[in-house]
Amino acid sequence: MKNVEIIGTGSYVPQRIVTNDELSTIVETSDEWISTRTGISERRISLGENTSDLAAKAALEALKSAKLDAKDIDLIIIATTSPDSYVPSTACIVQELIGATNAVCFDVSAACTGFIFALNTAVQYIKTGEYKNALVVGAEVLSKIMDWKDRNTCVLFGDGSGAMVLRAGEEGIIKTYMASDGVKGREFLHCFAAQNKNPFMYNSLDVKDKITMSGKDVFKFAVKVMASSIEKVLETTQNSIEDIDYIVPHQANIRIIEFVAKKLKIDMNKFFVNLNKYGNTSGASIPLALDEMNKQGLLKKGNKVIFVGFGGGLTWGSVLVKWTI
Repeated sequence: MKNVEIIGTGSYVPQRIVTNDELSTIVETSDEWISTRTGISERRISLGENTSDLAAKAALEALKSAKLDAKDIDLIIIATTSPDSYVPSTACIVQELIGATNAVCFDVSAACTGFIFALNTAVQYIKTGEYKNALVVGAEVLSKIMDWKDRNTCVLFGDGSGAMVLRAGEEGIIKTYMASDGVKGREFLHCFAAQNKNPFMYNSLDVKDKITMSGKDVFKFAVKVMASSIEKVLETTQNSIEDIDYIVPHQANIRIIEFVAKKLKIDMNKFFVNLNKYGNTSGASIPLALDEMNKQGLLKKGNKVIFVGFGGGLTWGSVLVKWTI
């Protein structure tokens, strides 16, 4: 089997910045309340751009970084919780927007772990030789499924996108790990889709089509699985945590990351954090952070990096990468 390497990254966020102070004018909260509990100072909110628009702009950046044309891409996978539509997939819309006429396209839904699931899916296709160049994007316009009257959720999330291009290589993705538990924690974090209403029903379900979350339960779950995912992806690889140059975590809450660092006895400097500027962008958070690192010149060839995330489902996972750019 072939190895798979990352050859380009890209990202895009809407221009509109919404600060904690501005949020306090529409919901009962304050900058102090949000920042001390989450580490978030501001987030980006779309003023009309849909998920596919954000994804396409990040994708074009990643293609430029990889020095490839859109027609070179034969697989597009988009991780999103906030698609443009049920049909077609956001990936098919992005295919048209960027002109990737030769690509097979589909979406992956795994909440905030979606990008890790999408990345691992692309890795398997490339390893088997089925596809050559894959574009993997995490993109969200969570503002359209947000309850702006619920201060427990609306202060946390933001809109954004991140992308990467993968191809077969000598080095790159060392190991991936994924897990799910829809039995014990499915109710902790959810957002219903369309209600089941038809002429043959006497009563329809009254469901809420906005994000709802049990914060304390998600927090405990997140600390546990983030730590275990880091340990799990290192198993059987002859790498230890001391060999890792950076950890790129899902950008949900600074306290979660601090607890994970303490639990594993890792210096916080190993974790790249940008949630203060963007909030929780769900499936976009890891590739958005990675592209920021790449643009800042933090990543050097040969660096070993772990991506680690968790999300509704419940889902969680990690990826161990040797940086090759």
